[in-house]
Amino acid sequence: MERSEIQRRVTNVVASVLAIDPAEVLPASNFVFDLGADSMKSVELIAGFEEEFNIEMEEEKAREVQTVEGAVDFIAQYVK
Repeated sequence: MERSEIQRRVTNVVASVLAIDPAEVLPASNFVFDLGADSMKSVELIAGFEEEFNIEMEEEKAREVQTVEGAVDFIAQYVK
């Protein structure tokens, strides 16, 4: 899967889970500090990514991801 496709889909999941405009979701955006995700939303984001990409991520490592770009990189490892 192309990185641009992963980026687009990650952006859509983030916008949907956090109820924000997709235009606000930038690669450098921090989930907590820039986009307002709390711990519950972080869990929902992980679940959303797993559902969107039909993957199962290692939750401990997934929780360490802080940015949208980091999520794209992390998910790219699962959807090669």
